[in-house]
Amino acid sequence: MTERPGPLDRWHHVLESKDPALLDGLLADDCVFRSPAVHTPQEGKALASAYLGAAIVVLGPTLRYEHEWWDDGSAVLEFVADLDGLTVHGIDMMRWGSDGRLVEFTVMVRPFKGLTELMRLMASELEAQRTRSVAPLAGIEPAT
Repeated sequence: MTERPGPLDRWHHVLESKDPALLDGLLADDCVFRSPAVHTPQEGKALASAYLGAAIVVLGPTLRYEHEWWDDGSAVLEFVADLDGLTVHGIDMMRWGSDGRLVEFTVMVRPFKGLTELMRLMASELEAQRTRSVAPLAGIEPAT
């Protein structure tokens, strides 16, 4: 498969537009988000949207994908980003259903110091979302 799959194109469009509202059409209702900072999977579109929306704000300005691998139903994207002078390196793993909507999104980040900074910034952004009521954040507690 040489042509980038539609769900992956739509993910790139969400990132380029920096508009988390576009996640609504990309994520399945039962999407599961797995964070490097939160032990339990975050289940459902609302929680996945909240975390991915916060990531767009926190990582989006400097995020760049360096490599991508995909097949008919999944993709792995290798990224780097700068967080207040710290370079983080990670991967996004996505899986989508036959309807093209994401059913799983897993993030892995290194190094530990970068992950720690990412956790701090994500907690702050999730709290800001809760305050603005941008996304339904019931049950989300900022990581400490």
